[in-house]
Amino acid sequence: MPKPDPFLLSLIATVALASVLPCRGAAVPVFSVLTVLVIAVMFFLQGARLSRQAMLAGLGHWRLHLAILGCTFAVFPLMGLALHALLPGLLTPTLWLGVLFVCALPSTVQSSIAFTSIGRGNVPAAVCAATASNLLGIAITPVLVGLLLSRNGAGISAHAVLDIVLQLLLPFALGQVLQPRIGGWALRHKRLLSFTDRGSILIVVYTAFSEAVVHGLWHKLPPSMLALVLLIDAVLLAGILLITRYGARALGFARADEIAIVFCGSKKTLASGVPMAGVLFPPATVGMVVLPLMIFHQLQLFVCAVMARRYAAEPASVGGIEQVQPRT
Repeated sequence: MPKPDPFLLSLIATVALASVLPCRGAAVPVFSVLTVLVIAVMFFLQGARLSRQAMLAGLGHWRLHLAILGCTFAVFPLMGLALHALLPGLLTPTLWLGVLFVCALPSTVQSSIAFTSIGRGNVPAAVCAATASNLLGIAITPVLVGLLLSRNGAGISAHAVLDIVLQLLLPFALGQVLQPRIGGWALRHKRLLSFTDRGSILIVVYTAFSEAVVHGLWHKLPPSMLALVLLIDAVLLAGILLITRYGARALGFARADEIAIVFCGSKKTLASGVPMAGVLFPPATVGMVVLPLMIFHQLQLFVCAVMARRYAAEPASVGGIEQVQPRT
């Protein structure tokens, strides 16, 4: 049985700390400024680490990439909207917003590639697809969130758009510009920078949950509501895994490509999602909004770890499609 993600345990500890010792008084503006800075640094480092060669390596397999991007940015949001339309009163409006936010996020990079590799899938294409998803998500996710909000009579303000540009797009673009100069250094210190990224997310989570706790988060969120969020997340994950697996077979993809589609098309990024939520949503709601994402994150890791091992144990011919050499 897969072990709990150590990073998720750190997130839970951070939420517990914010619940017991939330940020108050004079510390609030300090943490607010710190949150803005760490988000900008995170996206700068993402731009600096993003290898253009890796991006271009798998671009030739355009059908696979379209399938993954379609699942990530079209099928997933439509599933979320369908669930919301069917069961609007199951969750609070803010939690439903968190679920829809999960549906609008790009794919992960590290875990998508890792699970594709474990399952003996098309790793070069997974690298390209997951990277492209993250890159495009910086622009697509805010647009999708704006569309989802507009369905509920809300929307993204001009101030939020400016924050997206200044805190996400501009640092990322600057990192890409400097990538030829500092990309090698960033890759050599990848392990150290991963701790920096995770530390930044923990700061954002602590600040968000402190604000939510001060506004009575745990008085508004009984355990039964958390169980319902888990149920909705499980339904979403099961649905997208079925669609990616059998959709890939119906479209005639080879087994190695199917594995890449399943693991890249079903993931949602926590690393980029938490900072994006901090930019897109009011401080008082961020803690509640990211709860569905935190639950979905652990759920996807657990289920996909089991699936990757089963793929690896399967014979080369599955679903009537023979294993072929993965295309790059």
